[in-house]
Parts: sequence; C-alpha cells; structure tokens
Amino acid sequence: MNDYVLLLTGIACAAFGGELFVRGTVGIASVLRIAPSVIAVTIAAFATSSPELSVAINSGLVGKSQLSLGDALGSNIVNISLVLGFTLLISGIPVGKEVLKRDAPVAILVPFLTAIFLIDNIIDRLEGVFMLIFFGAWMATTLKQALKERAPADGHRRRGIGRFVPWLQGVGGVILLVAAGRLIVISTTDIARDFSIDDFIIGATLVAFGTSVPELASTVLAKIKGHDEIGIGTVLGSNIFNSLFIVPIAAIIKPIKVPLPEVAPALFFGALSLLIALPQRNTRLVRRRQGVLLVLMYSVYVMTLFFLNR
Repeated sequence: MNDYVLLLTGIACAAFGGELFVRGTVGIASVLRIAPSVIAVTIAAFATSSPELSVAINSGLVGKSQLSLGDALGSNIVNISLVLGFTLLISGIPVGKEVLKRDAPVAILVPFLTAIFLIDNIIDRLEGVFMLIFFGAWMATTLKQALKERAPADGHRRRGIGRFVPWLQGVGGVILLVAAGRLIVISTTDIARDFSIDDFIIGATLVAFGTSVPELASTVLAKIKGHDEIGIGTVLGSNIFNSLFIVPIAAIIKPIKVPLPEVAPALFFGALSLLIALPQRNTRLVRRRQGVLLVLMYSVYVMTLFFLNR
C-alpha cells in the first residue's frame, strides 16, 4: 500500500481511536464511580504503553534488553516534551492536587533512581524486582485513594449490556490508537528514507513520535473535550509504567547492560522535561509558555543526540 495512504489511515485511526478512548475512559470512571484521572493514570496509561511492553518482552527474550530501556526513556521524553507540550499550546492545563502529591513525585524520582542503578552500568534482576515493588506500592496507593474517594451510588447506574459499552469503547479506542502508531511509524519511516534522511534522525524523531501517537491523540482529544485530568493522568501514568513496570520486566528477563554515559542525555532531558512541566503552586496550572519550552527542549534533545552519535 502507498506510504501516504498508510499515513492518512494512521491519522484517521488516531482521531477515531482517541475519541473512543476518551469516551470509554469517562464511561468506565462513571461505572466504577471513581475519578477519571485514576482510570487515566492506571488502566489507560497501561494500555497506551502496550507497544513499549511488547518491545520489553521481545528484546529481553533475544538478549537485547537495552533496547527496551532506550525505548522507554525515549518514550518518556516524547510523552512530556511533545505530547504534553503540543497539548499545552492549545491552552493551559489545571493539575489536580492528588496528581501533584502522588504521581508527579514518582515520575520525577524515576530518572534519578535509574541513574543510581546504572552506576555499575547494569540494571540486574534484583534491581528490577525492587523497581517492580516500588511500582506495586505506587499502584496500591493509587487504588486505595480511589476506593476511599469513590462516589456514592446515585441510583442511575447503567444496567445490563450498557455497563459494558464504556469498556468496549476503551478497548476499541486503544486498539485503534496502537494501530495508528504502527501505521504512522511504518509510513513516515519509508517516506523519510525516500528523501535520504539519516536512520538515526528517523528513529529519534519519527519513530519516537509514532510510538507516542496513542498518548498524543488521547491527550489532545481529552483537552478539546474538557477532560484535562485524563490527558495529564495518561501522560504521567504512561511514564511511570514505562520506567517502573516495563523496564524491570526486561531486566528480569535479561539484565540490562548499558554504560551510564550512553543513557545520561535521555535521563537528564527526561528529568528536565518533568521539572519544566510542573505547575505553579498557587494556581496548580501548567501554562502555555511551559508547552513552548517543552517543545523547544525536545528539539535541543534531538540535536544533542545527533552530535553525540556522529
């Protein structure tokens, strides 16, 4: 099939899938009587991170777990700098206090924790288990808080098959979003090669962007529909899943051996992007100008990788 047709098909899947995804997330939250931000930071984040999970398992089984680490770190930077950055260009995003207290500190801590584990140039199985335990503690805290704040039944809950509609919408949306990312990666990579663009630049830009299409489409559409908590929750949750669930799985299958200097730029820019994205304390609002800084930072990151790998 023509690459341009594939690209258009991928964009269409992203738009329709994002619409279904947002509807499903809001509907699931209503059925379970918990905040949409909790669904976004857990179920939705895990679903949109499924491409990275596939990379982790397959790379670990063939003894190349370092690929999973690179994919996870790269995806985390794209999630914050491009996905959140582009969304902020529409308008500022308010951040709930529970996200600031529970999710943001964990997301910021992760790059530093990864750097500590890589001081000896390896993330071994024991360190992978520790990261999974850390992930389990965060997940337990999130679910405990969600159950504590669960809304009372209002007598108008969906009954019968209606209860399953949001789940079907959510699953259908994720399938379309993942397919969109795959189609966009394949088509843009082939188009770029036709124009003789370097493979490294393709990987650092087009492939990284393509694998983050699920997060981008869902976050932008959530913003347009006024569900900011879904967008910010999906982005932060995806980063936490990538770092504390997906990377440890790869390390447990096969320890990740990689020199710290090789991944230092990704760790540095990953932490920097999160710090730039922090909202002001008095307003709890991430502003549009922060989105501009995030997009500019990603440009600097790509140029840094280019010069370091010449």
